Amino acid sequence: MSLSTQEQILIEQRVTNEAKSAGVAYLLWFFLGTLGAHRFYLARTGSAIAQLVMFIFGWMTIFIGVGAFLLIVLAIWVLADGFLIPGIIQRHKSNVRKQLGMDILIASGAQVSMLDTSKWSKRDRERLAAQAAREPRG
Repeated sequence: MSLSTQEQILIEQRVTNEAKSAGVAYLLWFFLGTLGAHRFYLARTGSAIAQLVMFIFGWMTIFIGVGAFLLIVLAIWVLADGFLIPGIIQRHKSNVRKQLGMDILIASGAQVSMLDTSKWSKRDRERLAAQAAREPRG
């Protein structure tokens, strides 16, 4: 089964609404990158916590030399993140697009009430339910 043009348009609207801003991500990266703020914003919580822990332990142990190593590794990681941000954003958009498409396909093959558990607005659910009632799937 494939999605109709209207369903694809609704999905793209939702993807646009839920997309992370590259500008915000780069501002967070530039000013708070060593704290992992940009990764928290991009929903990469595990690696954001790792960056935050490296920052804290790096400064706590700088006087014994271990901290300098941690801070150098962190600086390289944060610098690399500057190049990784666009890919992370694209991956997030792709995942949202795939999830919403699956929601529609599952709902169109089953009862319309299954849409109630998705992230769709009431207006979107009503629009899709009306379209599913009009168009037979096959």
